[in-house]
Amino acid sequence: MRGEAVNGGAQTGHAQGKNPRSRSWLRKSVLSLALAATVPLGISATVCAAPAHAAFDNTGLDFYVDSSMGPIKSRVFRAADGNTNRVVYALDGERAREDDSGWELETSVSRALTAANINVVMPVGGQSSWYADWASPSTFLGLPAGTASGTDTTGSGATQVLAGGPGKSYTYKWETFLSQDLPAALHDRLGFSSTRNGVFGLSMSGGSALMLAAFHPNQFAYAGSFSGALDLSLPGMKDAVRLAMISAGGYNINALAPAKGLAWQHLDPFEFAPKLKANGTRLYISAGSGLPASTDAINASTIQAMGIEAVALVGTKAFQSRYAALGGGNVTYDYPAVGVHNWSNWESELNHMLPDLSAHIG
Repeated sequence: MRGEAVNGGAQTGHAQGKNPRSRSWLRKSVLSLALAATVPLGISATVCAAPAHAAFDNTGLDFYVDSSMGPIKSRVFRAADGNTNRVVYALDGERAREDDSGWELETSVSRALTAANINVVMPVGGQSSWYADWASPSTFLGLPAGTASGTDTTGSGATQVLAGGPGKSYTYKWETFLSQDLPAALHDRLGFSSTRNGVFGLSMSGGSALMLAAFHPNQFAYAGSFSGALDLSLPGMKDAVRLAMISAGGYNINALAPAKGLAWQHLDPFEFAPKLKANGTRLYISAGSGLPASTDAINASTIQAMGIEAVALVGTKAFQSRYAALGGGNVTYDYPAVGVHNWSNWESELNHMLPDLSAHIG
């Protein structure tokens, strides 16, 4: 079902169950099935991304900003009409690279957004960071970063747990960077507005986009989540995220946030949903059915992406139930009949979101 709009607390479609115990049993059952389908195939993550490919956009500007993490690069794409008040941040996924954003490497969304007269900011880096301010650098067994070479020939990231690098040689402070350092530099050097911005993310960063809007409402008036992990309190989710972070670069979840602490709740859209309602944030939230599109080759990667998307769908539906119970409105939910955990799905969802995004920022 596409474009399931919710305004003023009145919800269309997808009736909410009346028995909380029944819903809890269903959530546990579906999550267990999704994880069982995923982990044996070698995906120890519920929030990784299957690859696609797009042409490099040479209209982008390399924009470096100093931070407590050192100089951080973003890619900036200017709106076609030259305005400076319509700005959106595009957050990367769990396996974010240090050279360019996955949104640029794997999709053509920068062209679609700039053609709609929206300035695009793509922060680069932040692998397994959840775009959060971490408690400490990621280390294991009390050993300092760089103890191991970090050479990874398996693709799992498990051999990198004792390696140095971003978030290991220093403490990740991505929330501070995105809400303070980067908008200030964009305003000072390019004249970009730092109010009524939009932010969206996929997979790992779907919840991060909502987190930024919840805790920085003056900056972000709009947030979009594609296949995000929107209920981190679901049974098994923290263990799934723990495995995901080891798989994607060898990161220790305990350095991100202690178990059941306030820092973990700060990352969980299910927990901070009341803030989004109170802020009046405009939301666009989607998750695919887990069924592959006709263009998706049936191979191991697609089968893995099917299981991961099933987990994202469970969490997204749980968030929807929670938000509806709070009387939350000003949100569109989109559940395409086909769609797995991959870039082609997220690019399609971005294009569906674009008119709504354009109408609610700046």
